[in-house]
Amino acid sequence: MSGWAIALLLAAGAQDHAMHGMAGMTMPMPAKAKPGAKAPPRKAEARKAVPRKVPTPRRARRPAAAVAAPAPMAMDHAAMEHGTMASDPAAAPMDHAAMGHGTMASDPAAAPMDHAAMGHGAMTGDAATPLAPKLGTDLPPGDTPAPVPPAPHYADRIWDPAAMARGRAIMMNDDGGGRRFAQVMVNLAEYAARNGRDGYRWDGEAWIGGDIDRLVLKSEGEGDARGALGSAELRALYSHAIGPYFNLQGGVRQDIRPTPARTYATIGVAGLAPYWFEVEASAFVSTRGEVLGRLEGYYDQRITQRLVLQPRVELNLSAGGTRAIGLGSGLTDADLGLRLRYEVRREFAPYIGVTWERRLGGTARLARADRRDVGGPALVVGVRGWF
Repeated sequence: MSGWAIALLLAAGAQDHAMHGMAGMTMPMPAKAKPGAKAPPRKAEARKAVPRKVPTPRRARRPAAAVAAPAPMAMDHAAMEHGTMASDPAAAPMDHAAMGHGTMASDPAAAPMDHAAMGHGAMTGDAATPLAPKLGTDLPPGDTPAPVPPAPHYADRIWDPAAMARGRAIMMNDDGGGRRFAQVMVNLAEYAARNGRDGYRWDGEAWIGGDIDRLVLKSEGEGDARGALGSAELRALYSHAIGPYFNLQGGVRQDIRPTPARTYATIGVAGLAPYWFEVEASAFVSTRGEVLGRLEGYYDQRITQRLVLQPRVELNLSAGGTRAIGLGSGLTDADLGLRLRYEVRREFAPYIGVTWERRLGGTARLARADRRDVGGPALVVGVRGWF
């Protein structure tokens, strides 16, 4: 083989190795030297035979295999089965098909060489991308103890905690936490028109105390428009908060009317139920063993900032019934009302409404036997206030 052919082969091999690090480079296949080939072309024809330089495309994204590699590796051409490139003219030319490069077409649009598939690995000179550190839930579980929670009051770290606790108690008392309050509330003070049997009614309470403990006085009753007192009771209760919305109440109840008078021990709960219903449930046991119960509640539905519609219900029960005080067993009477009030001020609100009050069951039979009214509907007008 002549010197011209050897020079061409060496130039083609050098160009091929210089382009190994350029992803996506398409190179024409150099012609192999065949035995018995003719003499190489003249110098001018050799220049024409050399392919024109193809423009190098922009650097493509490195394959994932190169990014995930722990360290770059030098390219081992001997391991690539490139063969031995010797200066001996008799040395075998490089066989790119045996190298796994595939057939390299002379068409520039041919598929680019895939160096990752050739097993080249990371090429020397390319900086490997470092692995991202593990954070959050990617970290392995550990057994390190939890940090100590901070003190609820920072000043206790510097000054005596006992002295600071006394100071906070005084501050809470001055700001209202330990102060005493009082209120007088008139829920109902009304006149009722009942088809010629007009009457009046009241329901109110007064209390004094704090947020947790209070002394409560309650009174309610009704009478005839001619002045006769039909029923009247007074309760003295101790109220203790059992939660943010309810109080446990216990004490004594004294009935003034009807006669004969009765004295009861009482216990119950009162407070604000879900959806802003004011409710109260009480049980009474008299000195003679009579057991009574009462359920009552109301709801303030604001139509405007001053106009309020209040539905109200009260149910009374008796465990055994006592003819001496005109009570049968079971549900003794019910009182349903609907009142519309106008708050001239929060402390003063006149109202108008309708009520339906009736004795039921055995209590109604005893009332008829004694020629007493069993009740019915009524138109009411009154005032609600507090101070």
